[in-house]
Amino acid sequence: MLVFAGLGNPGAKYANNRHNVGFMAADAIARRHSFSPWSKKFRAEIAEGRIDGARVLLLKPQTFMNLSGQSVGEALRFYKLDAAALTVFYDELDLAPGKVRVKIGGGAGGHNGIRSIDEHCGRDYRRVRIGIGHPGVREMVHGHVLGDFAKADGPWLDALLDAVAANAGMLANGDDNGFMNRVTLALRDTLQPISDDDRPPQRAPREAPKAQSHIRQARPQKPAVKLPESGPMAEMLRKLLGKG
Repeated sequence: MLVFAGLGNPGAKYANNRHNVGFMAADAIARRHSFSPWSKKFRAEIAEGRIDGARVLLLKPQTFMNLSGQSVGEALRFYKLDAAALTVFYDELDLAPGKVRVKIGGGAGGHNGIRSIDEHCGRDYRRVRIGIGHPGVREMVHGHVLGDFAKADGPWLDALLDAVAANAGMLANGDDNGFMNRVTLALRDTLQPISDDDRPPQRAPREAPKAQSHIRQARPQKPAVKLPESGPMAEMLRKLLGKG
């Protein structure tokens, strides 16, 4: 038995919050793998099913985020499981939107739901951190995590949740790196930066004029004047120049 817990806050007003992306991941997995209908147990909504042959309990704590560990800990004790059987999906401020990282153990990183689970279950469980980005200043963090995803987030969010659900079997089998690679590839197009073909064309630099010497610039050459070869003027010039 494995326990996959998605974190969030219960109630319709929180449903589309960035803080609830763990709930969204749990819902996507339940749909993709045809889990049982949601029911209530362990102070949570639960659904049961199989992923790549592994029996999995999906769990969405209804204790509100800061007390998530009470619900998750109760489920682990009921099934006599240790932290190694637990995978938790949750929002991560320190990852760019759409980025996903998986690790086992570690600190809470300021996340109250994870801090609660650490207290009730220990730290040696798998953490699937789903990036929601940072607003830039500390004072805006609360409003950011409890704010709804924007309409513009829809394409990458849908792609991410589909990829998490489609590749959940890798998590069940302990292939964390394979899971991250598959999710990253699935989101490559929606998160791809502007390519060179999409950038506005740039003008070619104008060629600099060829350098000239300062003498040439100050006094351009004039064509030589052709002297007359015959006539009175030619005769006078020959006498003056001593060529006569």
